[in-house]
Amino acid sequence: MGEKRGVLYLKWGTKADRVIERSLASLKKCHPELPVHIETLPDGSNFLDKAAMLEYSPFEETLYLDTDTVVLDRLDFGFAKAAIHGLACAICECPLARRYAGLSGDTIEYNTGVLFFTKAARPVFESWNRLVRTVDSSIEYRQGNQVFRAPLNDQAGFAAALEETGFSPFVLPHNWNYRPRWQKSFWGPIKIWHEYADVPPVLLQWNAEQTAPNASVMYFEQSPPPR
Repeated sequence: MGEKRGVLYLKWGTKADRVIERSLASLKKCHPELPVHIETLPDGSNFLDKAAMLEYSPFEETLYLDTDTVVLDRLDFGFAKAAIHGLACAICECPLARRYAGLSGDTIEYNTGVLFFTKAARPVFESWNRLVRTVDSSIEYRQGNQVFRAPLNDQAGFAAALEETGFSPFVLPHNWNYRPRWQKSFWGPIKIWHEYADVPPVLLQWNAEQTAPNASVMYFEQSPPPR
């Protein structure tokens, strides 16, 4: 039997090298007791290979983190909810999975960069690992006046797997998977920052104030970028 609770990272290529140490340091600061497993995938791996993460985890209760995450507070609540429900995650900054060519309707997209799970969610992971290579996950996006199409993304298969299995994850608020490029406001402290850019000092100060004993839950809004 593996260790009860721990954190899993998947690493491939060299892009993660400059941020994974940042993520590990932040995790150790908030959760010095948690063991970590880093799985280095073969050359040529891509986003689709994330779908096999259940097989790489040696833990009974796992938190998977993308390498560009920064842990800013204790995460016990997420583990506890996954222990009950099998899976705990946050809805994606774009909640509509029909942005992918192979999906339609009102299927919800979840962000797979922060996933709390146990082996009770195995049907979802088995479905995800199969669908991730058959669902058309290409996505159209704009830069200025030009339209481009990204060829693949793992989150389309994850959304499809939840639909296929009928599995209901515990839904965490976006404080647990905060994407600052798109999510410009929130209440209370941020749990996990998910971005290659470093956490700005003003937000670190905010979190310190919001996690202080007896702090009132307050509203934070990012300043709009200069024009």
